Amino acid sequence: MAIDIGGSGIKVILLDAAGQPLGERARLKTPSPAKPEAVMAAIAKLAADQPAFDRASVGFPGVVRHGITYTAVNLDKSWVNYPLAERLTQRLNCPVRVANDADIQGFGAISGEGVELVITLGTGFGSALFVNGHLVPNLEMAHHRFRKAESYEEQLGRAALERVGKEKWNRRLQKAMDSLGHLFNYDHLYIGGGETKHITLKLPPNAAIVPNVLGLLGGIALWRE
Repeated sequence: MAIDIGGSGIKVILLDAAGQPLGERARLKTPSPAKPEAVMAAIAKLAADQPAFDRASVGFPGVVRHGITYTAVNLDKSWVNYPLAERLTQRLNCPVRVANDADIQGFGAISGEGVELVITLGTGFGSALFVNGHLVPNLEMAHHRFRKAESYEEQLGRAALERVGKEKWNRRLQKAMDSLGHLFNYDHLYIGGGETKHITLKLPPNAAIVPNVLGLLGGIALWRE
């Protein structure tokens, strides 16, 4: 079972061994406040409605190391140093592996050739970098300064979109793409997340919008040796 924990929604889907979906995606609204026990209960409720599964992959909106969550700006501060993989293993009674949500989206999107950058536009701003298919772990650009003393997330997150409107938000996104292109000199850029539906700017040939379901389908990559 692939699980995506987001700032606004929690989604699950069953995958086969090749990472192909075995049914439709299920979703519940993220609890408010989004504390660990409330989120875990929502996941357990979604899992109970699924057919049998033998392991789970989780995409989490923050820094994850060895199954422990270290940041969760769009959830709750109680996620800091939370052993998510261990607790969810106990809750679901199966092995669980956890990674940053943009990393999982990237695993579902990349070609595996050259330098590939993934950004996600949703409640916040996610990022992942891959070199020849290998993940550069714990790249967290969201809270680094972008422009006007504000971070990428402050300028491009959902709250910013609602505040400044689509036209100005797209201009900011263009500037972010230009900046990231100069920084990483990537071969390809993939843009995912729920707010991609508001993108109106013309993307360069080496950039593409990717479907949100990849944030679930990429979960199978956590079980590749």
